[in-house]
Amino acid sequence: MPSLIPGERSKPGSKARPMRIRMSRQAVIEIGLNALNELGSDNICKVCIKYGGSCCIGCLHLVNGTGCTLRNTSCTAWLCGNLKYLLYATGQLEEWNAFWRQVPGQSHREDDTPEYFTVEKPLHLQSIRKLGEALAADLQELATKHKAAGFISELRDKIDKNIDQLNHCKNDPKRRTRVEKNIKALTSPFHRLQLELQEYRLRIGESE
Repeated sequence: MPSLIPGERSKPGSKARPMRIRMSRQAVIEIGLNALNELGSDNICKVCIKYGGSCCIGCLHLVNGTGCTLRNTSCTAWLCGNLKYLLYATGQLEEWNAFWRQVPGQSHREDDTPEYFTVEKPLHLQSIRKLGEALAADLQELATKHKAAGFISELRDKIDKNIDQLNHCKNDPKRRTRVEKNIKALTSPFHRLQLELQEYRLRIGESE
């Protein structure tokens, strides 16, 4: 069944025979939650929540002292700018998007996803929890240095918008270069993460 497989990725150019697998809505949510855990999302979320930048503020399913009370496919599939950058920087963002494009019924903070449906593409991601921990430490340091309210969430949103722009300039190399430079500038304060990324890319290069 489709699952997060730490340390394993589909090789570029591989032509695996398409599979049609019957999946339950709950199984897909669990796959997503496991994947987010492997990204270190819990550490990143703690920093954002601490400094008033929770993505869940205002959600009807959020309860003080409990957290989320109703998981759904749309919130599980959604990535903030920080998590999106982790997957972008490790070359895994399209892998994530391709998996969730198969899941019907997603909406804003709720879903109409059927209890059962079929998918063809499993989710294969590298486990990069160490990178998520490094990013969380960088965000904590930035939040301490920059006292302005909303600094962390504004940075997160700027990163998010620039990464999304890459989808609109696939046939415009000059614009794409400008957007990539913007992303590099916005993420330049992530010193711990950049060091971890260097080591990660070396490991990946050695394993290929």
